[in-house]
Amino acid sequence: MKSYRLYLFDFDYTLVNSEAAILKCFHITLEKTGLPPRSDDEIRRTIGLPMLDAIKRIIHSSDDALARRFLAVYKKEADRYMTAGTYFYPDTVGTLQTLRAHGAKIGIISSKTRSRIEETFQGDSAGLVDRIIGSEDVAAHKPDPEGIKKALDWFAVPASETLYTGDSYVDAGAAQNAGVDFAAVTTGTTGTETFQSYPHVAILPRLSGLLP
Repeated sequence: MKSYRLYLFDFDYTLVNSEAAILKCFHITLEKTGLPPRSDDEIRRTIGLPMLDAIKRIIHSSDDALARRFLAVYKKEADRYMTAGTYFYPDTVGTLQTLRAHGAKIGIISSKTRSRIEETFQGDSAGLVDRIIGSEDVAAHKPDPEGIKKALDWFAVPASETLYTGDSYVDAGAAQNAGVDFAAVTTGTTGTETFQSYPHVAILPRLSGLLP
């Protein structure tokens, strides 16, 4: 692939696999709130969406107050299980290290909270990311381009020299709306056929395919 000055990434299902922890937290919260159980597949399909949107799909309700009460319970479970149950994909750290060695800047644009993402980048992975823009840093979530545009402003890199990589159709939409190149990774729940309907420079089975 061609080289870029700035590489922006989604987090869940792109850099890390936190599926087991997310499923656990949702199942526990559904039980604690007295709501009907949902299948793993139904929950998986919401990973990467803004949290309140994901909750509303899982609880089958558009009631904002109900979703926020659910979120309050979910957060307590996430504090217990999320970071411990989040793992880098085998090629994530090496890919980020190589991109940085080539002089690129690295950022993350995610619907997850910045503070939760920061907990993952500790120890040997500390310093691999220059900027994290999480859910608390934007007013509008993907596919709105706000997060990507904030990153472009912060890094002072033009859209033409930026690549955004993600696993979901909402990532593809955000890249399209921001006017940056997009590379898809098929490590999430969005398939190749869906990605082909969006502008893209690559559809990859793994992150290391980004390397020049």
